[in-house]
Amino acid sequence: MLKKTAFAILFVFTFCIISSAQEDKGKRPSPPAQAQCKFSDGKTITVDYSSPRMRGRKIFGELVPYGEVWRTGANEATTFVTNEDLIAVKGTNIPPGSYTIFTVPTSDTWMLIINKHTGEGGMPYKYESEELARVPMSVTTLSSPVESFTISFDQTGGSCTMRMGWENRQASLEFAGKNTDLPVRPPGAR
Repeated sequence: MLKKTAFAILFVFTFCIISSAQEDKGKRPSPPAQAQCKFSDGKTITVDYSSPRMRGRKIFGELVPYGEVWRTGANEATTFVTNEDLIAVKGTNIPPGSYTIFTVPTSDTWMLIINKHTGEGGMPYKYESEELARVPMSVTTLSSPVESFTISFDQTGGSCTMRMGWENRQASLEFAGKNTDLPVRPPGAR
């Protein structure tokens, strides 16, 4: 009886701690967000990130320096999870698993880094040895500013296009299932 009571108290205590931690994340200046794409054959890509706000600041080239690795969001590391093999349309094979994503923005191009290291996103960046791939992203200038950093997906046929938008920039990269006719580079090839 004493063990059951102790276990019940421990369970309630743990639940309260987890609940309060989740509530605190929602009240952050850069709240948690999620983007997901579901392919018609059951494959999924899920990205969990924190969404910082512009709040009158100059973002790219100042807050997020050009040519340097950016944690891509705020707070905890941005995660990228796929349940099946994918191909980044730029030719990189991505096996199923959980990854951390970073980006290297410049004024006219971005590089997406898919890293096998998970669980933290601290800077300075020190995870080069655990990179699965660096994949170039297409970048466009937006006609109106985006206040909140946003990651989203557009699903079309057998592919999902990931879009990252903030301030006056949008970077995008298309992912497809492994059964496409796209050229494939093995993981780790650059």
